[in-house]
Amino acid sequence: MQDEIVNKVAQSKLITFNLEDYYPKGNRMVLDIKDWLFEGFILREKEFRNYVDEHDWSQYKDAYVAMQCSTDAIVPGWAYLLLSVKLSGIAKKAIQGTLVDLETSSYQSIIENIDVAEYQDKLIIIKGCSKKPVPSNAYLFLAERLKPVAKSIMYGEACSSVPLYKRK
Repeated sequence: MQDEIVNKVAQSKLITFNLEDYYPKGNRMVLDIKDWLFEGFILREKEFRNYVDEHDWSQYKDAYVAMQCSTDAIVPGWAYLLLSVKLSGIAKKAIQGTLVDLETSSYQSIIENIDVAEYQDKLIIIKGCSKKPVPSNAYLFLAERLKPVAKSIMYGEACSSVPLYKRK
């Protein structure tokens, strides 16, 4: 009689936390203002405001928007504030920075709002691999958020995890 194969990982009390499950749905877009600057480097207020007024803001409906200038121009802070005001109520989220900055900001907000009470005294594995662009800082935010409640935190997969924290 052959012994039955037992999946010990499935029977364990480990909880796998997959950040990919929290990936916010929606298009990611970059709003690069370099073409709105004189020679790509100088912001002339009147011309800039004209570009802002004539721009089709509806294309950002329900999108995540990274506002940036891809040249080395010195852009006054009010310029991004003006763009942010235009995007408010249209885009799901708008930040000044790169797409990586956008993902990081999104995940930071999501992780801050996770109810961690259900992870009290649990053994947690933060899953490391993802098919979606989960920023590396999201893993740091999550570990920091779970540490006060978790019994232990590991990283990776159940079959090959790296211990990060164990409450004494």
